[in-house]
Amino acid sequence: MDLLDRFLGHDAWTTKQLLLLCEDLTDDELDRDFDIGHRTVRATFHHVIYNMEGWSDLMAGKPIRTDERRSVPGLIARLDCAADDLAAVARSVAARQAWDERWLDPNNNAPVERTYGGTIAHVITHSMHHRAQLLYLLRRLGVKDLPEGDVLSWEHQLPQV
Repeated sequence: MDLLDRFLGHDAWTTKQLLLLCEDLTDDELDRDFDIGHRTVRATFHHVIYNMEGWSDLMAGKPIRTDERRSVPGLIARLDCAADDLAAVARSVAARQAWDERWLDPNNNAPVERTYGGTIAHVITHSMHHRAQLLYLLRRLGVKDLPEGDVLSWEHQLPQV
């Protein structure tokens, strides 16, 4: 397994593990206002997944999707799709060795040139930043057995080949 597959696998798996821990939370808990980041568990997950969807769509030259499902099962379904799409774009970039190739991000008042490698790294590190916030929020809600969320823990749970 190469480094890209490790980053992509860890990113999707860890976000999903946190979502699975939310299956028993009430709507009040998912929407409780806190003084950090996007302020609620639900809003933070939506933000993470929307960024995966949006950047993947932009790099693939597609319109940004507008999936607004915000229930925990809906967020999990969106995450699974977004992770697959991000992986497809990233693997295509890797196969072409196009990490430094530039693409035009039309989503600003004035379009901005970005590199594929920088954008993919941004999406993965962005997710990690917000997962740290989610761990804090879930701890504050009293959720037990929170994962550390590190790459070595992810790799340890993989089937041995």
